[in-house]
Amino acid sequence: MAIFDIKLPKTIANALHLPENSPRRQQLRVLKKLLRKARFTEFGQKYRFDEILVSKHPGKKFQELVPTFNYNSIYESWWHRTLEGIPDVCWPGKIKYYALSSGTSESASKYIPVTNDLLRGNKIVMIKQLLSLRHYENIPWSGIGKGWLMLGGSTDLQKNAGYYAGDLSGITAKKAPFWFQPFYKPGKKIAREKDWNKKLEEIVEKAPEWDIGFIVGVPAWIQMCMEMIIERYKLNNIHEMWPNLSIFVHGGVSFEPYKKGFEKLLGKPLLYIETYLASEGFIAYQDREHAKGMRLTTSEHIFLEFVPFDEKNFDSNGDMVANHEALMIHEVEENKDYALLISTSAGAWRYLIGDTVKFTDKERCEIQITGRTKHFLSLVGEHLSVDNMNKAIQMASEELNICIPEFTVAGIPHGNFFAHHWYVACNDCSNAENLRLLIDQKLKELNDDYAVERRSALRDVFLDVLSEDQFMEFMKSKGKVGGQHKFPRVLKGKLLEDWQRYLQTNDSLVTVK
Repeated sequence: MAIFDIKLPKTIANALHLPENSPRRQQLRVLKKLLRKARFTEFGQKYRFDEILVSKHPGKKFQELVPTFNYNSIYESWWHRTLEGIPDVCWPGKIKYYALSSGTSESASKYIPVTNDLLRGNKIVMIKQLLSLRHYENIPWSGIGKGWLMLGGSTDLQKNAGYYAGDLSGITAKKAPFWFQPFYKPGKKIAREKDWNKKLEEIVEKAPEWDIGFIVGVPAWIQMCMEMIIERYKLNNIHEMWPNLSIFVHGGVSFEPYKKGFEKLLGKPLLYIETYLASEGFIAYQDREHAKGMRLTTSEHIFLEFVPFDEKNFDSNGDMVANHEALMIHEVEENKDYALLISTSAGAWRYLIGDTVKFTDKERCEIQITGRTKHFLSLVGEHLSVDNMNKAIQMASEELNICIPEFTVAGIPHGNFFAHHWYVACNDCSNAENLRLLIDQKLKELNDDYAVERRSALRDVFLDVLSEDQFMEFMKSKGKVGGQHKFPRVLKGKLLEDWQRYLQTNDSLVTVK
């Protein structure tokens, strides 16, 4: 506990605890810092960063002069040149690291630039999050100084002509400071392993040698790892192996669908802390106990904008329309969905990251991730978000006392109308019809638009109960295995076709009835 009580040097304290200020001022300060650093890059020259810096209203001038980008547009116009070794394109110097995207909806990997400036900002936010633990009332101090099991991508990065590429978790672990190495598990050797199944086997083999206090990772893969350890050593729960395990830091997907099954593996409660660490940067983290949302990173290395996620700004495919509205942090409202635009210290400028968020507490700048711009269902105006789906699954599973670790939904034609087709992973569901009716009922309670359309063009709801293995095997077939990969909550287009074909042809996988 002493680490939280020491008096930090003034320079470090200033870096970690900036003076209290309004989020608007903090964000404008970050924007100016980014613009000054990148003013002499090709991007900065083209979009007149010098002119923005001397403007009386730099935020509005920035929005006026700099267009918005998605991955394809910024890659084709700018980022592809950095892969050729050209310096000073969108950020000063050469880009030496790229984070490979972990999405399942695109077949080609996305190369997201990662700079030392971005990693430095991420580390400051990580330390801030660690220091925020002292504000928790029921912090289990016994686990703080124990091992930290971080289940992420391989640190053996792809070496290309002048740069390295891999999961951000692998890049971060590879460049972790020396003082963290005694705490870091699974250690350098296992962390380098690229074969995910072999990595898990090696972790299971080493598990009795470690005293783990923290676990960090995506819920599905952490759960699988703990299940393997419990099975291998004939344990009743994971705490028989790691009695000091006390904190789970998770992110990437909503934890609620996993929580019931996850807690069956525990001997005592854990403290759950949510983070929003994307390939593009450390965007938000939970900094207080029982908070409904995560605090946005407003004073470090990311400038944030918010596009209302509605028909005025997005088309039916989830793409931004021309002349869309973009708000700064002081202009947002609570409990409204916004698509996130970020500008970062790695040369992402007004970049549509693809996530949608809502403010749960505007004064504290706390947000929840509600879904993806591409992962929502609105065939006939039902406006069903991933947040709605997660909550319906949670409510239904609690009422039926079952565990649903994975699910996905597709919108399909149904005669002259439409329907939703749910696929849920559940090994203890005794009545699929009850589950179907209950999910439909909960969605009607959560979403008025859905309730209206269920009486109109959205004529039916179908549901198949599968095994969790079927979801995992499909991910393997797509090459999406590992700590950062998540099953998409909504299936559309080719990915839906591949999923349907996979279920038809995989006779070896038996559907749970």
